[in-house]
Amino acid sequence: WIGRIWVEFFRNIPLLVLLMWIYYALPIFLEIEIGKETAGILGLGFYASGFYAEILRAGVQSIDRGQTDAAVVLGMGYFQRMKRIILPQALRRMVPPLVGQTIMQLKNTTLLSVLTIPDLLYQAGYIASFTYRPMEVYTVIGAVFILILFPLSALSRRFERKEAA
Repeated sequence: WIGRIWVEFFRNIPLLVLLMWIYYALPIFLEIEIGKETAGILGLGFYASGFYAEILRAGVQSIDRGQTDAAVVLGMGYFQRMKRIILPQALRRMVPPLVGQTIMQLKNTTLLSVLTIPDLLYQAGYIASFTYRPMEVYTVIGAVFILILFPLSALSRRFERKEAA
């Protein structure tokens, strides 16, 4: 039940709210200093953990119960069953959603600009303020994201087709 609360909390809170809360409120409540990079890493990490945990749980649970029963009959212990039977099958099913979630995480890094962490979007704003050419600058940033994320999307689709076959 602790895992379920963790997953539901971090899957349902907006990332921007989480980043702001970690950077501005948490230091007040805990009387500590948190750097913007640390706040960004914690925020993205906590946020992603809920989604990744749910993908992993669903992948393992998607394996037919008969596979586990067969492994038990063969005398395999829990870890041996997971290592040899369940996880190899589950991982094939998990790869497409894991890749998709990773793509979403890469796009979520643009929200770090609210903490003035110099990510691509922050740098674009900085350049646009000097050049007075925001359309061109943000178009280039969009193209950079496409160049980074399109191959990942294609890889995900390839895994999906392979799994369906």
